[in-house]
Amino acid sequence: MEVPATVEVNVVRLRVLTLGIAVIGFCLDLLAKNIALATLDPTRPIPLLGGLVTLQLIRNPGAAFSMGENFTVVLTGVAIAALVGVLGWVLPRVRHIGWAVAIGFLLAGITGNLADRLFREPGPFRGHVVDFIQLPYFAIFNVADMFITAAAVLVIWLSMITQVSLGGVRLKERPGGGDE
Repeated sequence: MEVPATVEVNVVRLRVLTLGIAVIGFCLDLLAKNIALATLDPTRPIPLLGGLVTLQLIRNPGAAFSMGENFTVVLTGVAIAALVGVLGWVLPRVRHIGWAVAIGFLLAGITGNLADRLFREPGPFRGHVVDFIQLPYFAIFNVADMFITAAAVLVIWLSMITQVSLGGVRLKERPGGGDE
């Protein structure tokens, strides 16, 4: 069976959108981290918006909430596996614009933090992630983490609320009919 040319064009557009979001997100994360490193003093946090947000520079060898600080090499391997899995298995299956955006966000987050682990001190596969945004009673995070969180929210929305698969197929008919 022959695939219509419009389907192939749409798939190419979705991949370009996904990879474009990933590259722009990666660049935003890299820029923000470089500005943080150049301007923030780890010993002098900067409270903003009445303390709602604090700019606090740290170098995190672990994952979220500094968990797994002694497993930086393992976390780097997991990030590489996630990147390969998303690029090799998930991206080729994307046929819906919402999923394209979600996967672009996820790739931006993965690559942003993976680049730190590969290229920052103390060395390859042991590099510490640059974190600098803190909310009250919460972990210190970075732009890559925001992209990962946005991807998670969007994935939950697409799979549970709109119930659309990666392939763009509605998983379940909505109550009351209609295909809104």
